[in-house]
Amino acid sequence: MALNLIRKLMVSSLFCFTAASATAETFVFTAIPDEDETKLVERFRGVAAYLSEQLDVDVRYIPVKSYAAAVSAFRNNQVQLAWFGGLSGVQARRLVPGSEAIAQGVEDEAFETYFIANTNTGIEPADELSGLKDQLQGKTFTFGSKGSTSGRLMPEFYVRDTFGEKPEDFFSRVGFSGNHTRTLRLVEAGTYEVGALNFQVWEKELSDGNIDTDAVQVIWKTPAYPDYQWTIRGDVDERFGEGFKQRVTEALLNLDNPELLESFPRSGFIPASNDDYEPIRKTAEEIGILD
Repeated sequence: MALNLIRKLMVSSLFCFTAASATAETFVFTAIPDEDETKLVERFRGVAAYLSEQLDVDVRYIPVKSYAAAVSAFRNNQVQLAWFGGLSGVQARRLVPGSEAIAQGVEDEAFETYFIANTNTGIEPADELSGLKDQLQGKTFTFGSKGSTSGRLMPEFYVRDTFGEKPEDFFSRVGFSGNHTRTLRLVEAGTYEVGALNFQVWEKELSDGNIDTDAVQVIWKTPAYPDYQWTIRGDVDERFGEGFKQRVTEALLNLDNPELLESFPRSGFIPASNDDYEPIRKTAEEIGILD
């Protein structure tokens, strides 16, 4: 009798422990480090609090040091959701079958890269990149991160396509700043004469009064292309319950907090799919970034 009671108590305790563990499951996400870390931590902690409230689960944001680290964390299931750029999203989804792009910013349907130049170069803005060939050739040039869509993939594509040369052959020196904000500061300071960065970072820094327009200016804008998106692993329903992926999607699409949206900056989020990023995949393969 006593033995049976002990067994029942053990089974009951085990059940309670298992149930508690299941409910304590943490949904973790990350984002590519495309700007200063302080800004990213503030933005995505706000997103974590919003998602936690909407999904009724513990949600945690973990920062990473590089684009490659964001992709690795997603591949290794250290995170189940990520705010990727176009290229990093393509890379992550190739590594994790079943993963999906579920939402993008309204502005991400038609994203742009700005080519900027230090004003001491004397380079004047142009509508066509081809019109800048003589002024750009032999200058020093910095991309952002090696894995950035707007800071590396698309500007490199247009340099190759327009000038018929690799960037390292066309420019006198080519560097990688690591993020868009850093690109802006390096060109503004004259460390590099020319650079390429995400148009949203330029516009946000400009509106905040953080750009010395006497030292740096936009000289060319790329045609539009798809870029940033939220990508989720395909196995989240198994881990967090049936319909969880749809709930995450709806929460992101319904995000309307003005301060959070301004921090991206985005005016809102709209549905996205893997097919939206086929142009990015094809471009990456063309220039040898994807095997």
